[in-house]
Amino acid sequence: MATHASDRDPIIPPMPERTPKALRRAITQHAPQLLPDFDAHWKWAIADAYDTTPVAAFMALWWGEYALARDPELDAHVRDLEQRASVATDFNEAKALLEEASKIHHRMRDLEPGE
Repeated sequence: MATHASDRDPIIPPMPERTPKALRRAITQHAPQLLPDFDAHWKWAIADAYDTTPVAAFMALWWGEYALARDPELDAHVRDLEQRASVATDFNEAKALLEEASKIHHRMRDLEPGE
């Protein structure tokens, strides 16, 4: 079920099934800006592999990337935290900003299909 903060905010699409094909379909529909990198990474890391071991790491990375990109407001917030950390002159401030961004990234990776 899609969720939204208010009637005027855009609806955030639910997470797809946890398969590469379903994730690619969701990226195509809701976050097409990710598609070139997704496809290039798939081709480089997975497409010609005789061992499917890298698929789990691939899915973990792209699951989190899509989860964030499907919510433009949250994505912008995380990118802002990361950008501010990159120019911070105070070590503790930079660390706090990166820790906040990291917590969000990790929450995104833990989302389940349908959330």
